[in-house]
Order: sequence, then structure tokens, then C-alpha cells
Amino acid sequence: MRQLATYGSLRGKRVFITGGGSGIGESLVAAFAGQGALVAFVDIAREASEALCQRVTQAGHPAPQFRYCDIADIAALRQAMAELAGPDGVDGDFDILVNNAANDQRHQTAEVTPEYWDQRIAINQRPMFFTCQAVFEGMKRKGGGSIINISSISWHIKGAGYPVYTTAKAAVVGLTRGLAREYGAHGIRVNTVTPGWVMTERQLALWVDAAAEEEISKSQCLPGKLLPEHIASMTLFLAADDGAMCTSQEFIVDAGWV
Repeated sequence: MRQLATYGSLRGKRVFITGGGSGIGESLVAAFAGQGALVAFVDIAREASEALCQRVTQAGHPAPQFRYCDIADIAALRQAMAELAGPDGVDGDFDILVNNAANDQRHQTAEVTPEYWDQRIAINQRPMFFTCQAVFEGMKRKGGGSIINISSISWHIKGAGYPVYTTAKAAVVGLTRGLAREYGAHGIRVNTVTPGWVMTERQLALWVDAAAEEEISKSQCLPGKLLPEHIASMTLFLAADDGAMCTSQEFIVDAGWV
């Protein structure tokens, strides 16, 4: 049984997570709530998100707040963030932002239209910029904060079969580094967490077959399956005071694939 760290600095902190209803996001919501943080999240999976809130609350942790939101709609995303923030003033500002939502739908280069390109970027890259923009003033008022942007090793390993996705995920690192410089003067840390092939329900249902398992076994330095909670553990560290002097960095959690 894994013995996980407890971060006292996360208790009572306000956290906003995109795509928190399933997969890695589900583990993020549960992990932050388990540390006593006040979690708010958006997702398009209403039923799964509401069930997650119920499970977390029944476990005795602070009840997460959920809003249905298609993050491709920036106006709706901004509205959801405003609704999920706490009372007016510094106490209601978010301390931590985790940009997790993404969609790794497979596609071929020759089939990509300008409309499909825009649609994929609108999910996998554009919302990250605008959530970072939205939390800046509040974190500045608080004298600091932590932003964690979730990327993917897909672009590191020259993954084929989803070029718009790999483009977007490579851009995450550029966004992180640029904002880390700009936001750092106000005590706001910005980092990237880059997962390997994480065994979420979606991955297992759609793409993890015998050939994929062989590729994973061959490519990872460490044996075993990479799980959502492994990504959550790194994210907690970067959000907590323990990661106080970490910024502008990419933290790869992939069992040694890259």
C-alpha cells in the first residue's frame, strides 16, 4: 500500500480544476479534497461529476463544487469560474489552478480540416490561456498562487495519429514558461506536469489492447501501470508550499518513457 504525503499548506486552499469529472481529473479532485482543500471543477460529464462530488463528501472531505461547462466556450468558462469563486474579496480568489481538461481523439494529418483544427485547439490549448488569465488578479491579490498545466509525453515521443493534439500539448510547455516569467514577480508559480500513458477508463476502453500493453512494457523503465493518482501526487506537491521554489518547469511522470 502506497503511503502518500499530507500537505498541511493545502488545507482550506481554493482550487479550480478543468475536466475534473473523470480520468486524471477525478483523481485530482479527490486528492485535493483529501488534503482539505476547497475544490471547484468544471466538466461536460454531468452524471459522473455529480457522483464524484457525492463520493468525496461521503468520505468526509470538503464537498467539491461542480459546474457543467464546455471549456471550448470561453465566455461560459469565465462565467463558471466566477460562480465557483468564493465570496467577494481576497478570501474568494483561487489559490491553485489545474488545467487538466483535454481530448486525445485520434486523427490523421491528411484528414484535418481548418474547422477540425480550430475545434481541437479550442479544447486542448485555448482554455488554458484564458483560465490562467482569469486567476491572475486574484492570485496577485493573495500575494501568490500555483498554476499547474497538464501536458502529455505524446509530443516528446513523436507520437503519431493525433498531430493537432501533440501540437497543443507541446504548446502547454511554452505557455507555462512564458507565464512563469510574467507571473513570477507576483509570487505565482507556473509549472507543467506531463503524464505518460495513464490507465484511465477512457484509455482502457478505446486504445489499450495487447499491442499497446507490449509497447508500454517495452518503453517504460519502471514496470507496472501508470495510474491517475500518480499524476495527482505530483500535482499536489507543486500546488503545496513544499514546491515553493519550483516554477517554469516541466515535471514528467511517465515511469521513464521519455
